[in-house]
Amino acid sequence: MAPTLNVKGKESGAARILGSGAAGVAELIVFHPVDTIAKRLMSNKSKVSFSTLSTIIFREHATAPLAKRFLSLFPGLGYAAGYKITQRIYKYGGQPWFSDIIGKNYKDSFTNTFGERKGKMMVQALAGSLTGIGEVVLLPLDVLKIKRQVNPEAFRGRGILSIIKDENFALYRGWGWTMARNAPGSFALFGASAVTKEYLFGIEDYSKATWAQNFVASIAGAVASITVAAPLDTIKTRIQNANFESKVSGMTVVKDLIKNEGPTALFKGLTPKILVVGPKLVFSYTLAQSLIPWFGKYI
Repeated sequence: MAPTLNVKGKESGAARILGSGAAGVAELIVFHPVDTIAKRLMSNKSKVSFSTLSTIIFREHATAPLAKRFLSLFPGLGYAAGYKITQRIYKYGGQPWFSDIIGKNYKDSFTNTFGERKGKMMVQALAGSLTGIGEVVLLPLDVLKIKRQVNPEAFRGRGILSIIKDENFALYRGWGWTMARNAPGSFALFGASAVTKEYLFGIEDYSKATWAQNFVASIAGAVASITVAAPLDTIKTRIQNANFESKVSGMTVVKDLIKNEGPTALFKGLTPKILVVGPKLVFSYTLAQSLIPWFGKYI
């Protein structure tokens, strides 16, 4: 029998959109500069040292006054806003929807296979993985955001409508690697969060977790997600930050990277990403997990 799609969860759709959307807006305001730094470090193909760090991060503004250097970390803010807010609404608001569908149609199968507690956690993780795979539809916005951050020359003065008209499906370059990164990454994010709530705090209804419990669970989920997805994220970023006319495949990127930089380069930027991008994910995920049930009380 086909799964039932018209599932009503604990929170309304409006509560999920408002909660996850508010988390996305807050994350963007606080962490866009951090995201720019991480992307530029991952895209850098030369050795990183203390003497070259400023040039890698600030580029032509490396010797500019402090205020100008800081503002240089906000390229592509319009693309970032469109992508980040839409992505967070889809990811944090969509995962509970997938979870509702799986729980309504396949709960008994998961319970019989994994047991009641582990089955519930597996539902959360699988719903996250499905959400991550579907996130590929937002790829063009992500591509434009990354190019503005690390390769603004690719725009050559063109506006977004002109780029979409000229490039068409080129904006989906790297879609396979994006799905391959998102599936295990989102599985780990929502799965590790569920494990933390279940075993560390003994919470049966995850929506009743406190802010502090959501914060700790988000840390576990973020670290697991970033680590698992790191190699594929590096490949995806290098594919996407090339010029639009570039036709380099993902396997070519992998071969060149391992040949020239060694296999450990697949985890390039992992430590700074956990340290500075991890908090971004923890921040937004904690907000979303707390705000969605809160909005659910009123909507």
